[in-house]
Amino acid sequence: MTGRRGTRLVGRVLAAAGLTAAVGAVALLGTGYTTATVAGDSMNPTYPQGDRVFFERIDASEVRQGDVVLHRAEDRNEIRPLLRRVIGMGGDHVRQSPGGPVTVNGVPLTEPYVKDGDPSGVPLGYDVVVPEGTLFLLGDHRADSYDSRFSLDERSGGVAATAVEARALDNRTGLLLLVLTALLGLLATVAGTVIEVASRGARRASRSLPPAHPPAPSGVGR
Repeated sequence: MTGRRGTRLVGRVLAAAGLTAAVGAVALLGTGYTTATVAGDSMNPTYPQGDRVFFERIDASEVRQGDVVLHRAEDRNEIRPLLRRVIGMGGDHVRQSPGGPVTVNGVPLTEPYVKDGDPSGVPLGYDVVVPEGTLFLLGDHRADSYDSRFSLDERSGGVAATAVEARALDNRTGLLLLVLTALLGLLATVAGTVIEVASRGARRASRSLPPAHPPAPSGVGR
């Protein structure tokens, strides 16, 4: 009896722990990550049109230079998400001469990700200081990207950092670990439930068996 109780307890604990892990992992996946399909050519070749991109949700304080971010943008009175790369942050001096490299605070950027190795893309130069609380964003396909260069009259092209919704995932280890945790938690829940149910079934079966009678004594006749 004690052994069966112990087995049931193991099954119950295993199922509860697995369910907790699975629900927690799924909740983190739902609130911490998202995906989107690239609709245009502005981030080609890094993220070509039709590419499915995984993102981690972040707030303004987590944005870093070089991040590829998904941000809200208003286009013809319609709010839609855009994918762009962070070139400068609040206080940065961003400058480019037509055909030359982009410089941030006087340092030329090395940009191996730009389309055809062209960091300019259009005969348009600019020289701005990014306002605090905003980001200077460019597409990787500079010849086919509507970005901060085309709104220099509006806060020097700066996009509010609070408009950022998520950052493209370069390293998916954390995401894969959450998926694995959810799967293992589900397996543990099923295994624990099976163990507990089997233990209860064995207990009922043992109760339904007729009582055992000791064998009749054998011996010599009187």
